[in-house]
Amino acid sequence: MSDKQQADASLPNPVIPGFHPDPSICRVGDDYYVVCSSFEYFPGIPVFHSRDLFHWTQIGNALDRPEQLRLPADTPASGGIYAPTLRHHDGRFWLIVTNVTEGEGNLLFTATDPAGPWSDPIRLSEVPGIDPDLAWDEDGTCWCTIAGVSQVRIDPHTGEAFGPPRKLWSGAPGAKAPEAPHLYRIGDYWYLLIAEGGTERCHGVSIARGRTPAGPFEPCPDNPVLTHRGTDEPIQNTGHADLVQGPDGSWWLALLGVRPRGGTPGWHVLGRETFVAPVEWVDGWPVVGKVTSELPAPAWPLVPGPAEAVRDDFDLSELRPKWISLRDRPAELCTTKERAGWLTLRARGGSLDEPDVVFVGRRQQHLACEARTRIDPAEGRGGLAVRLDEEHHYEIEASEGEVRVLSRVGPLRTVVGSLAVPAGPVVLGVRIAPTPPRDARTGPDTVTLGVAEPDGTFTALGALDGRYLSTEVAGGFTGRVIGMYAATGTVHFDWFDYAQSNS
Repeated sequence: MSDKQQADASLPNPVIPGFHPDPSICRVGDDYYVVCSSFEYFPGIPVFHSRDLFHWTQIGNALDRPEQLRLPADTPASGGIYAPTLRHHDGRFWLIVTNVTEGEGNLLFTATDPAGPWSDPIRLSEVPGIDPDLAWDEDGTCWCTIAGVSQVRIDPHTGEAFGPPRKLWSGAPGAKAPEAPHLYRIGDYWYLLIAEGGTERCHGVSIARGRTPAGPFEPCPDNPVLTHRGTDEPIQNTGHADLVQGPDGSWWLALLGVRPRGGTPGWHVLGRETFVAPVEWVDGWPVVGKVTSELPAPAWPLVPGPAEAVRDDFDLSELRPKWISLRDRPAELCTTKERAGWLTLRARGGSLDEPDVVFVGRRQQHLACEARTRIDPAEGRGGLAVRLDEEHHYEIEASEGEVRVLSRVGPLRTVVGSLAVPAGPVVLGVRIAPTPPRDARTGPDTVTLGVAEPDGTFTALGALDGRYLSTEVAGGFTGRVIGMYAATGTVHFDWFDYAQSNS
């Protein structure tokens, strides 16, 4: 791209679309890294890399071994891994996070390469709460700040805490849920950035500053420095932010937001996504620019990463980093090594209603998209699903000679449609498209499930209202995941493709 083409270009925001909430960003030299919450999914904590702040490539998952990530079968949807913070200090990467599973709590991991491997956990049994942050002062003291907002000194090598947590600041008077603290030394001050207002429509970002990392902290007179509460902005729930400098020394905010669609109250289906916004400093305080769906290209060179393949032929010995499963992924139940060029899944839970169902999926990242897979159900029953949680999912399921569409919404499980098909492999598909506005009750999108015929035609068996696979209906903290599952016996998947569509 020429300098003029770049100057005239605009870049899409979110920069990491789909269910990628609670971003924490870290710069090391010319490289940027982001990690996000992963909740009940395994492997946990996706790790992304960029050279320009706008183009991101997933390079791994920090928690990819069972000894790092304990998610028992009774881990509820939206349980598990909350709000990681990623930092670089003394030649190492440090990752601190909360596993809300009973007996786990706050955990600390280290690595020399953010792509992994990451260490086994250092347990912070004396650090309560959630949303932990790490910061080091000039003499090497490590400060851990947690939601609330409280702070304790720790030894990051052992997990030992030096005394009980001490209250620092609770944000704006009357604002609920002060959380997601991040502490930085910038110029002459230590800045304490927090989220408050809850992670729904009242979410926002506030900041305070002090002369030492332990305070006292003076709140910014213009708090919140970012919120879209009470506005008609297309991006809502803006909050849970982290500050970073761009390649040219400018400042930026990485944050989460959602894109609600449809009528009232608006439904967001992709979960909370990672956005960026420009920051200027005025009188020693950050002034955050507007969070928009398009950003002007920066002055520095853009460095796009490799384009993600539309299709996965399961031709590697291990699954690519984008693939996630529910709570665990035993090799004996999920493998690409049994049948060359196929993904093999062996059933455990009997359906997607069960927390231990064998499932391999990827995050839905576009408001309009299509996904397909070729399944051989000769030894069992399985299919292609759009999942939010155990009580909210749509799927198209194949057994030998039959395909059917199923819907689970709350307590209701329904067979939507069925079709007799020839024995042998069959291509299952899902098409997701925004719903044209009709009135205030219009849902956000339509999820159509069907069979792709050999001649390329698509036979739809069910067109379902997407609002029921949204956070506003289901609750929780996650977004849609599209993937393959086994309900009984053993099923094999030849390939899976996913692409943004023009609908």
